[in-house]
Amino acid sequence: MGDPKFSRKKYESPTHPWQADRIKEENGLIKKYGLKNKREVWKARSLLRNFRRQARLLFPKLRIGDKQAEKEVKQLIGKLTRLGVVQENAALDDVLALDIEAILSRRFQTLLYMKGLASTPKQARQLIVHGHAAVTGRRVVVPGHLVKKDEESSITYSQKSPLNNEAHPVRPKIETPGVKHG
Repeated sequence: MGDPKFSRKKYESPTHPWQADRIKEENGLIKKYGLKNKREVWKARSLLRNFRRQARLLFPKLRIGDKQAEKEVKQLIGKLTRLGVVQENAALDDVLALDIEAILSRRFQTLLYMKGLASTPKQARQLIVHGHAAVTGRRVVVPGHLVKKDEESSITYSQKSPLNNEAHPVRPKIETPGVKHG
């Protein structure tokens, strides 16, 4: 009750510490998405594991025609659709076919970089942590924040950030075809 002193762990670490294939895959994801450490990969993997576990548990209940299971399937697919992980008319098979990159691509850090507001994923992380980025006009300082599909278009620099100025040197230069700068 009340505010817990220590929040719960939001991830499950690997069962074995030295698996070359897993380490290689994690290092590739860290580099591609500009993550801080492997814990962020583990958080995304645990979130994906929970979605897939829920879908697996709902499959047999659907076969027997459980009404509650049908509601839960709609809610699960609705949540994943709002997050932008699956399409509007997805089925449970689509949830089971998800991979970790579907989750990592919905992070605020990744979307800020993909939108062209940062030059690299690492710079996107720094801009977020330093309070220069906002979603729907509200400053968000958590790079791992999962951005909903309808909020994706409202990713900008925060109002009080000096990066709002077009001439700011840190802002990435947007190249226009046929025009040479310099």
